[in-house]
Amino acid sequence: MESTSSGNGLAEREVCPYCKGLGYVRADVPLGHPDFGKLLPCVCRLAERSQHRIAHLRAIGNLNALARMTFDSFVPEGHGLQPEVQKNLRWAYETARSYAENPSGWLLLKGGYGCGKPHLAAAIANYVVEQGQPVLFITVPDLLDHLRAAFAPHSTVGYDERFEEVRTVPLLVLDDLGTESPTSWAQEKLFQILNHRYNAQLPTVVTTNHQLEEIPLRIRSRLTDLDLVHNVTIIAPDYRQSGATPDRFDLSSLHLHSRQTWDSFDLREKELPREEAENLRRALEVARDFATNPTGWLAFTGPYGCGKTHLAAAIANHRARQALPVLFVVVPDLLDHLRATFNPQSAISFDKRFEEVRQAPFLVLDDLGTESATPWAREKLYQIFDYRYNAGLPTVITTATAIEELDPRLATRMLDVSRCRLFAILAPAYRGGQRRRKKRR
Repeated sequence: MESTSSGNGLAEREVCPYCKGLGYVRADVPLGHPDFGKLLPCVCRLAERSQHRIAHLRAIGNLNALARMTFDSFVPEGHGLQPEVQKNLRWAYETARSYAENPSGWLLLKGGYGCGKPHLAAAIANYVVEQGQPVLFITVPDLLDHLRAAFAPHSTVGYDERFEEVRTVPLLVLDDLGTESPTSWAQEKLFQILNHRYNAQLPTVVTTNHQLEEIPLRIRSRLTDLDLVHNVTIIAPDYRQSGATPDRFDLSSLHLHSRQTWDSFDLREKELPREEAENLRRALEVARDFATNPTGWLAFTGPYGCGKTHLAAAIANHRARQALPVLFVVVPDLLDHLRATFNPQSAISFDKRFEEVRQAPFLVLDDLGTESATPWAREKLYQIFDYRYNAGLPTVITTATAIEELDPRLATRMLDVSRCRLFAILAPAYRGGQRRRKKRR
């Protein structure tokens, strides 16, 4: 590009060497060619038009504030994640990238708060816009607000025009499905939009924090069509908390058990009969093995004070020392934390707190069976157990309650030997000192 200068010596804009700033060039073609003698847009004008078009698409697609959310800025390995969670997150990343390169069908991104769903959805939208294709990225509550606003007398866009724009846009990205107000009108509008796009098979990306069972049936039926919808469930935790300590969950009580490690565990060899001492040694080995290779579940049963909590805390502390995320919580305390979110002064919503527990990369539930067995408590515990059971998330459970006395829905999952290692500690409560051995006859 050539530069021009003004009379006062100040540099002005550069001039294109091809068109000399005119914006057009005469077609360089032989006589007789259809374009001979025609003025065509210069490459500089085409580049400028392309930039204007992308800027316009970003504006109408609500992507200006999300420009930083690209595939390059996404970290597929996450931060401090265990291998199976890393593998899941990379799979989600690669699936989203493949979809962006060829948007066809629907892509459903599910997972807890902060797991990366909006980033991947925005990255898809940003990538497609850079290719010059129109995209609308919008959260579901904002979408419904925009539709309502079209009824206002001062609205510059009519409701029908705005509704049709959403329903027919070449690529629609709906973020946070399930967070909208569940009014009849809202559900009707959402169904009309999604049903039209479903029938027309228009490319659509949907993100949600909710389980499909929690989404209204008419919409759910479209999201579960395996011929059209690619369902991606992300099990990574909230990345915004990953810069803190491994025991980063504010409801975790692991800091109270910092002294309970492998080295501080007392095998009580001089106190216990041989069978009980050997059983306790075996419990320690099982705990160590699980801490090293946490697959499935591990449940310790036994009387109060037998060492269950110490072993569970030692497993958690072992992970924490390796900078791996872990949530250690006593079951009654967990339920209290969940109830506290209903307080108007709570700084965290119930949904976020619940997902934080349900999707924790590694969860230790201490003292199962000591909670108040209300229907609400049983329901929440079952939802946590069922999700982690189906997702195969590493979980450690301790209980002094006989398995047959627990909620059958929880017990059946703990008794599944393909998913859970159930270990009964035979040793009695530790009270310090040596216990007098009973004489054997």
